[in-house]
Amino acid sequence: MRSTGFRRTFAALGVCSLALTASACGSSDDDSSSGKTRITVNCEPPKSAKVDRGFFEQDVAAFEKKNPDIDVVAHDAFPCQDPKTFDAKLAGGQMEDVFYTYFTDAKHVVDINQAADLTPYIKELKSYDTIQKQLRDIYTVDGKIYGVPRTGYSMGLIYNRKLFEKAGLDPDKPPTTWEEVRADAKKIAALGGGTVGYADYSAQNQGGWHFTAEMYSQGGDVVSADGKKAAVDTPEGHAVLQNLHDMRWSDNSMGSKQLLVINDVQQMMGSGKLGMYLSAPDNIPILVKEKGGNYKDLALAPMPGGKGTLIGGDGYMFNKHDTPAQIRAGLKWLDHMFLTPGSGFLGDYARAKKNDAPVGLPEPRLFTGAADAKDQQVKKANANVPVENYQTFLDGNQQLQMKIEPPNAQQIYSVLDGTVSAVLTKKDANIDQLLKEASGKIDSILARG
Repeated sequence: MRSTGFRRTFAALGVCSLALTASACGSSDDDSSSGKTRITVNCEPPKSAKVDRGFFEQDVAAFEKKNPDIDVVAHDAFPCQDPKTFDAKLAGGQMEDVFYTYFTDAKHVVDINQAADLTPYIKELKSYDTIQKQLRDIYTVDGKIYGVPRTGYSMGLIYNRKLFEKAGLDPDKPPTTWEEVRADAKKIAALGGGTVGYADYSAQNQGGWHFTAEMYSQGGDVVSADGKKAAVDTPEGHAVLQNLHDMRWSDNSMGSKQLLVINDVQQMMGSGKLGMYLSAPDNIPILVKEKGGNYKDLALAPMPGGKGTLIGGDGYMFNKHDTPAQIRAGLKWLDHMFLTPGSGFLGDYARAKKNDAPVGLPEPRLFTGAADAKDQQVKKANANVPVENYQTFLDGNQQLQMKIEPPNAQQIYSVLDGTVSAVLTKKDANIDQLLKEASGKIDSILARG
């Protein structure tokens, strides 16, 4: 799964329609006869996102002015990538020259032989060595580079500082273990008036997504290291479900309404009726802009458990039919748009602040070393949110193992949805049996590839 958006308040954007012809959307023509290299790109914000659309168009225009020999044709739609049409676009030759992907797509696109090998050209991407290695590695398959990360997120614990204070808890010391989460949730729920201590998803594959994050937090996994067998029927898997069961049924700290999805939980947090839930930092502006929350009340802590956290994000890959000139042009475009600290579509914090977009959230944090220092410096100088509320998250993340989603993630999440929802809706749920059944179903999914 992905989280809910970027630094701003819109979700991922932009896919070229299958109705478009290959020449309009793919890479069959680089327009070299005109003396220009033409590249098609996707994930342009739609016209309905006026501010972001304007930013994107400004940045493309600036790039073309700086590089008069390159013509950039951007395509927009919602979302940036539609899983239902993604493979068909690739197979049908309708994918853009430079196209958006989730981290979990990288190996698949390479396996079906639809990605250009960027290895001979990557030295021309000035920013490449400044990007976090663990993110670069996601797009490296069998020693070859097939893509470039653009943004990343890691899961943490969003909590309501005001409710912590009301419950007699220290808002500057959020829970670091699942035992502490349980204890704090119980105290928050005891405030009454419909207040819920801790909420979790359990429908639309989102329950499986969060189960995976909770497994990582305890040092577990959902599939084996070789990706061939389920790894949920373990002490860590049992601990995750037992904890949810106890909070739901013994403590009554999760409320009676279950089968929740992200919008339900965001609404609860934004209205001040929820103490804690798992999320990435990009939820925070949505809680404020759309759900009635207040930045000063919302804080972020690292994943409880202290072992690991689920990471996700996106990047760009290149069409296997791209010419060398198109690959070089596309790499220049990525540097300009997304990978120069303190500038570009995601990094121009002064422009974002001027347009009342949130600046100062702890992620995405793409760079390392001097590039990261510069990016953080410019971000801090333009911050318009309480950055001190996120320091615990930043500090704690340094000690966690960062793990991407499993292979066949959506199919596995669908299985685990049923596991989590059973625990949250049936007091007498048999955890051992649920994990055994889930393990068998996941094994079947992995066997099919």
